[in-house]
Amino acid sequence: GCSGRGVGGGRIRGLGGECVGLVKNVMDEHLNIGHVPAIIWGDVSSRVYVYVHGQEGCKEEAEAFASIADRYGFQVLSIDLPGHGERRGKTSSLSPWVAVSDLQDVMPWARSRWESVSLFSVSIGVWLSMLAFQNERLERCLFVSPIIDMGLLIQKMISQAGVSLERLRREKLIKTAFRQMLSWEYFDYAVKNRVDRWMAATSILYPGKDHLEDRSVVEAFSCDFNGELTVWDEGEHWFHTASQLDFLYRWFEDNIVPSASQV
Repeated sequence: GCSGRGVGGGRIRGLGGECVGLVKNVMDEHLNIGHVPAIIWGDVSSRVYVYVHGQEGCKEEAEAFASIADRYGFQVLSIDLPGHGERRGKTSSLSPWVAVSDLQDVMPWARSRWESVSLFSVSIGVWLSMLAFQNERLERCLFVSPIIDMGLLIQKMISQAGVSLERLRREKLIKTAFRQMLSWEYFDYAVKNRVDRWMAATSILYPGKDHLEDRSVVEAFSCDFNGELTVWDEGEHWFHTASQLDFLYRWFEDNIVPSASQV
């Protein structure tokens, strides 16, 4: 499993590499929503953040965020995406069409339990969440190290691997020299499923040293959908050093409750 103290690349890890919890004073309840393992964090409230991790992440990593959200009157509902956490080995990979379907199953369950639902997503979890929830009315959204244009990211990976689109279309699956599997089915899904609607008040933390998503893509999204964008030049896609985590947790404190301009 994974839990502990770093955010990004979709995961949270202990600073020494071990999986350790950050706080022990936030209540948690383990359950399953259909076939999806989940945790509810915090004291009973009418408001909740749905927490969506990224690649190599898991539901336990929500502990740090939940400990802060709890102080502001929010519970947190975190889940394991396909192939992650308790689902590792049970589903083959983080297929977006499966993940989006799971998220769309989780949302009605959350709506039935809480009066107000907000969203926290990391990395690829942002893209998956936007596909699943673009027609939902959410109270608040927080995105960290967001992947927004997956089609563009895969195109960059294809180019870096020296592979043509025609070859990928023909062979369907190609394993690159940097151990990444390129999938035509995945790429085709990403190109055909773009987010063109987003209604929720959204704050975004973008690390200046992000090697995955282009800053221009995040700036365009923030402009198009009236988001509040924070760019921290010293940040990396995976927030994991002491100074990075300190900045991240301060950003949590400043953004969990909407600003006056977003209410």
